[in-house]
Amino acid sequence: MAAAIQRQTDQQELQCSLLALASKAGLILLGAVSLIRLSVAYQERMDRHSEIAAVVSIESAKLETLQQRFDRLFSIGGEKRLISEQDQWIAPNRLRVIWR
Repeated sequence: MAAAIQRQTDQQELQCSLLALASKAGLILLGAVSLIRLSVAYQERMDRHSEIAAVVSIESAKLETLQQRFDRLFSIGGEKRLISEQDQWIAPNRLRVIWR
């Protein structure tokens, strides 16, 4: 009878150990999947950040160029520079002819 009780106790311990092992394996699997998903999301955000940073640098360069041009327009002789840059403008002593 003692051997049967011992065997039953050993089986219960084995079942509890297997249940604990399965729950630990499940938690480890869940952690691994979560880590993989987080790393993928992090990589996507880093890619987006690099794209946005590239666009910001391009637009900043454009802004700097436009600011310098704007400053030149309000310096001495800026009006003459503006007129010389604008080829489509008609000189003040010319008459515009529109063909239809």
